[in-house]
Amino acid sequence: MITFENISFLWLLLAVPFYLVWYVRKNDVNRSKLRFSETAIFGIIQKRAVPLKVHLPFALRMLAIALLIVGFARPRSGVTNQEVTTEGIDIMLVLDISSSMEARDFRPNRLEAAKKVAEHFIDNRVNDRIGLVVFASETFVQAPLTLDYDILRQFLRKVTIVPKKYDGTAIGLAIASGVNRLKNSDAKSKVMILLSDGSNNSGEIQPIMAAELAATFDVKIYTVGAGTRDRRLLQSGLDEAILRQIAETTNGKYYHASNEKRLLDIYEEINELEKTEIKVKEYTRYKELYSFFLLSGVLLLLMEIFTGLTYSRRLP
Repeated sequence: MITFENISFLWLLLAVPFYLVWYVRKNDVNRSKLRFSETAIFGIIQKRAVPLKVHLPFALRMLAIALLIVGFARPRSGVTNQEVTTEGIDIMLVLDISSSMEARDFRPNRLEAAKKVAEHFIDNRVNDRIGLVVFASETFVQAPLTLDYDILRQFLRKVTIVPKKYDGTAIGLAIASGVNRLKNSDAKSKVMILLSDGSNNSGEIQPIMAAELAATFDVKIYTVGAGTRDRRLLQSGLDEAILRQIAETTNGKYYHASNEKRLLDIYEEINELEKTEIKVKEYTRYKELYSFFLLSGVLLLLMEIFTGLTYSRRLP
């Protein structure tokens, strides 16, 4: 990118074409003053027409003036660099994989819909470490906090409904497991997104106690209750009161998702609420170019003088 420090000098370039017109008119006037006594002289004039080399000094002068004007305008080329500083967020996705997540009020079922939306959420994050914990009556850390989103997506896709011997819903234990992964983080913000379709019926840790532990370590919990409120389809006894209290205890927020579209909207909202802070410092390094134009202009002026005295010299 080329810029001009003294750009007002470029207005002088408008004088160059006027100078050219003046030169042409001046030469036309000089030719019109010639008088001839007979027309035969025109044959001689055609043979001895003024060669173009006569105008070479003027052409050099015109170009020199243009280059000098540009040089006085002080052109310079700049390279702009950006220094980007990010303050990332550490996020633990905590996903219920109990048997009730097989319910088909979502398509194809609650778990597969939750996995699909979670993957979309991961795709929209930049510079944030994300981990994955799944739970039923016990918890399983599928992926620690990582920036390797490809690996994280692979682990997420492999998540399935828990075997019957591990069936149950240990919400308190799942929160504690997520806090254990986040407590030593030095990230600007520590977030947990917990999705469940049931009520706490397993584990030694009560959900509210676990939520208070999370608040102690500045972990904010967004809770998502999945499943329709239609009692004919509700298979898991969703405890919205507990999920809401968990969120309030940690300054988070509770959401209810009755279908995949609503679930997608919820994750989009959380994505907007938890934005990574990006600071951009921009600076430009300039390389001065005026010396090239000034030097070229001076050299052309010297060439004009030299050619005017030698190659293009006019005899009286």
